[in-house]
Amino acid sequence: MADTEALFALHRQGVFRYLCRVLGRPDTAQDLTQEVFLRVTRARVPDADPSGHRAWVFKIARNLVLNHLRDGARRGQSVELVDAAAPATQELTVALHQALAALAEVDRDVFLLRESAGLSYDEIAAACELSVEAVRGRLRRARLELRESLDGEIRAARRGFVSLRGRMSDGDES
Repeated sequence: MADTEALFALHRQGVFRYLCRVLGRPDTAQDLTQEVFLRVTRARVPDADPSGHRAWVFKIARNLVLNHLRDGARRGQSVELVDAAAPATQELTVALHQALAALAEVDRDVFLLRESAGLSYDEIAAACELSVEAVRGRLRRARLELRESLDGEIRAARRGFVSLRGRMSDGDES
């Protein structure tokens, strides 16, 4: 049986990063991260290998964030998906939020569990109660939809970067 303190030490950052990506609010993500590990301490840790424990912890996190989002929707609060990580142009950031929000809920979860939390396909399958084949399909579909949605914004951002770089090297060397 796994030690809950060890599970906290191993998975706290990944759970926080995942929740932060889904919620876009570090303060709320921190609160839910604490709630995840409070539930871990109250539950019987399943007998499994370490990857099974990781999937179990992320299943708790996923269920909590889904409940949080549903409760917010019932109260009439708008849900804004925000990427709390890398700097980007404002337009690209808005486009990313819109593209993520447009994905089906399970596709978005599969994508974020893979890309933000780094879970394996087997772990995502366990956390989302899907088959590994379904995870592969949903991840592929999410990536294609995101690529299609963001293609124009990425091209525009690249043009702007090239244009700015060209202006900087063409003159005005004081």
